[in-house]
Amino acid sequence: MSTTSLVISKVTGLANPTRFLALAARMIPWMAVITVLLFAAGLYMSFASTSDYQQGYTVRIMYVHVPAAWLAMMCYSVMALSAIGTLVWRHPLADVSHKSAAPLGAAFTLISLITGSLWGKPMWGTWWVWDARLTSVFILFLMYLGIIALNRAMDDPGKAARVSAVLILVGFVNIPIIKFSVEWWNTLHQPASVMRMDGPTIDKAFLWPLLVMAIAFTMLFFTLHIAAMRNEILRRRVTAQRRLAARMAGRGEE
Repeated sequence: MSTTSLVISKVTGLANPTRFLALAARMIPWMAVITVLLFAAGLYMSFASTSDYQQGYTVRIMYVHVPAAWLAMMCYSVMALSAIGTLVWRHPLADVSHKSAAPLGAAFTLISLITGSLWGKPMWGTWWVWDARLTSVFILFLMYLGIIALNRAMDDPGKAARVSAVLILVGFVNIPIIKFSVEWWNTLHQPASVMRMDGPTIDKAFLWPLLVMAIAFTMLFFTLHIAAMRNEILRRRVTAQRRLAARMAGRGEE
């Protein structure tokens, strides 16, 4: 069997919720331990790092703000891929994935907005400005809330999944706007200093703690995402069993 066929076989096998639950039960404890260790190392490096000559110790807000902002966009990208899986391949776990990721994305976006305000006050002299980057991130937060509300408002999981998937894909246009807003418009935010074609421009004393914290946040997201998917599958099974029991009870009364 070729490598491609093996990968496809594995992905197809995970379409079975029971197999996914078994895999999640094995993965979550290990992922949680790795996440805790990464955060311990990242926080130690963050607090041990030197202060910036302009920003002082407020530069340490960067070690939370920047990873949270990255995760806010990455989470929506994961949801967009899951939405494609729902609409194109009808993957049984695709809608579970984007429904479970939405609250996590909203949380990371909120953290990004709050820490950005805390960081912006001493640097810009204001808590908030309606520039392109801040406005587009705020719109992203509202989009997360809208998707969460839509999923909770519709009783039919299948119909909710399809409508949410369309909304997610339409809203994905906001992700490149957030990414390139500092280049397309005049904003208070500085241009990218880490993800650059010519390499990072940030000093290594700040770069390494930032990268470790970014990896820790990423591991946290995937750990919580898999756990949330597992809980959603179990919730749907309990709901299905209750409906079946109610149906059987109704037939018995007749």
